[in-house]
Amino acid sequence: MRISTRGEYGVRAMLDIAIHYGQGPIPLKIIAERQEISEHYLEQLISTLRKAGLVTSVRGAQGGYLLAKRPDEVRIGDIIRTLEGPIAPMDCVDDNDGCCSHTEKCATRVLWQRLRDSMEEVLDNTTLACLCQEAMKLQAKDDSFMYHI
Repeated sequence: MRISTRGEYGVRAMLDIAIHYGQGPIPLKIIAERQEISEHYLEQLISTLRKAGLVTSVRGAQGGYLLAKRPDEVRIGDIIRTLEGPIAPMDCVDDNDGCCSHTEKCATRVLWQRLRDSMEEVLDNTTLACLCQEAMKLQAKDDSFMYHI
């Protein structure tokens, strides 16, 4: 499975909202600018994420988007599944029975199942809170090399 820009941008937008969790709704325009994503494209992604219950919207002058749950409750796997569909490297392990006549005796299918399972394990055990921590570590690392005269 290859994550498309849809999945990548969706995770980046959700991470942006998570980093600013508790600071009120974030306008789509601000997220688009910070993440260097087309606002029009981001609208489509956020709409899908909202319908899936991962973000909520607040209307009005001070409106924008908020996480529907705390960052530690939002799994990256849920974001990817919402935007990309099932996490499966091959159709035969996409919980679709009958994709080919060799399903029950296919040795390579075992490989694809193990690959799917390992991908799901990583994505489902990584939350937005985990990524926020990684972002803070990376920022601290960059700041450590700043010298002021």
